[in-house]
Amino acid sequence: MTTFRDNLLAGKTAFVAGGTSGINLGIAKRFAELGAKVAVAGRDPEKAQRAAAEIGSSALGLSGDVRDYAAIRGVMETVADRLGPMDIVISGAAGNFLAPVLGMSANAFRTVVDIDLNGTFNVFRGCHDLLNRPGASLIAVTAGQAINASALQAHACAAKAGINQLIRVLALEWGPEVRVNGISPGPIADTEGMKRLAPDAETRQAHYDRIAMKRWGKIEEVAESAVFLCSPAAAYITGTILDCDGGSQIGDASRGDLARGMA
Repeated sequence: MTTFRDNLLAGKTAFVAGGTSGINLGIAKRFAELGAKVAVAGRDPEKAQRAAAEIGSSALGLSGDVRDYAAIRGVMETVADRLGPMDIVISGAAGNFLAPVLGMSANAFRTVVDIDLNGTFNVFRGCHDLLNRPGASLIAVTAGQAINASALQAHACAAKAGINQLIRVLALEWGPEVRVNGISPGPIADTEGMKRLAPDAETRQAHYDRIAMKRWGKIEEVAESAVFLCSPAAAYITGTILDCDGGSQIGDASRGDLARGMA
């Protein structure tokens, strides 16, 4: 893509928690393409190293669990020491699975909240004094479940709603030196999330029919949204959630298809 000038992020340091695969890895790659010094972290050290090699541009691949404050703080201290104060921090680690409340253990619920919500708190709380302030930009990857309740998703709905409110509180407390925003992706092709939440053709078709844009999103499109929020073009944007979802959260577009068919 050529939406942004090639050197837009030159001289910037970007850290992506959960950046070893999927959407987050796509964001990290795009940052590197635009000149940023990039570090990614995940629980699996080998996977982190492979992701760094895939990103190139001397990217760092570090291991750390966002559920462990001391561990992820140590990772970010290493990033700041080796690459310089962080200009951009992405919190994108997430866990999810389909389960009804009565089929979900307390530990299963807690695990998703720990990764998603507590992990975002740990990353953002832990990075504050390591940021290049003023002008730093933080982004949490959230989801439509924060707004729209979804059966079999009590854990994710609760965690993502918490993330959205955390974004707003931090924007209030840390402005004007730090901007804090969120990206809420919709159904994105070639991601583990899609495979878990739409594992069969019938479910995939039901999701597809609801989308106003009538196509799956691309990882690259979410990455471009992240670049925008980190760019000077978004200098007056904080405390907001940017939906990159093809209109999948505004309503059910399949009803529009039905209405057109009846006309």
